[in-house]
Amino acid sequence: MSTIHDFKVDDWLRRLLPGRCAFCLAACETTAPWCSACHAALPWNLAACPVCAEPQLGGHRCGHCLRRMPAFEAARVPLRYEGELAVLMRRFKFQASPRAGSLLLALLEEALREAPRPEALLAVPLHPHRARQRGFDQARWLAERLSTRLDIPLVVAQRRRDTPSQRGLDRQRRGRNLRAAFRVEAALPSEVALLDDVMTTGATLDALARACRRAGAERIEAWAVARTPMTN
Repeated sequence: MSTIHDFKVDDWLRRLLPGRCAFCLAACETTAPWCSACHAALPWNLAACPVCAEPQLGGHRCGHCLRRMPAFEAARVPLRYEGELAVLMRRFKFQASPRAGSLLLALLEEALREAPRPEALLAVPLHPHRARQRGFDQARWLAERLSTRLDIPLVVAQRRRDTPSQRGLDRQRRGRNLRAAFRVEAALPSEVALLDDVMTTGATLDALARACRRAGAERIEAWAVARTPMTN
């Protein structure tokens, strides 16, 4: 859960270097925490599959989605997991850096500014055992703040099994690893969005989307900050 301390940290970060870019410390032209040059240089995921956001040329539906549609209709993932963005994400995910998290949240919020608002937002949950080990749930951290800023109700999903790490698994093994891994006990509204920090093959978000459909959701979008290239 969010705490008063969390929001004080966010306020402190905004006041730390007012008017200075968080990446290069140059003067900012707007109230955003970045200058236009650094913002333009980020690895934007512009030509991506409209369903799973796989980075590719042309922005057409990718071969994986043509062969098998995921349980969500569309993905909104504004950045690619590379370069400066990957460094920032690792600091957030593995070091619980509030500075990195606040920047990533601001970038995601900017990218979603014109997106239709769903009726509920669900973060990809960690299993309680994994959450205790790590001590930080990055998707929940992002979702709590995004829920407040975009005025979208937050619904909590549960991870039923402490699944092995997805790292190093191919697309098919990731899907098997996550079969029936999630549960949503609350009855969901028709339109929901699912949130994770990084989307790799989309298997985790696909598995959570299936649990959401069982709970009544009809249109589901997958949201994440960054997308890695698709693996086979």
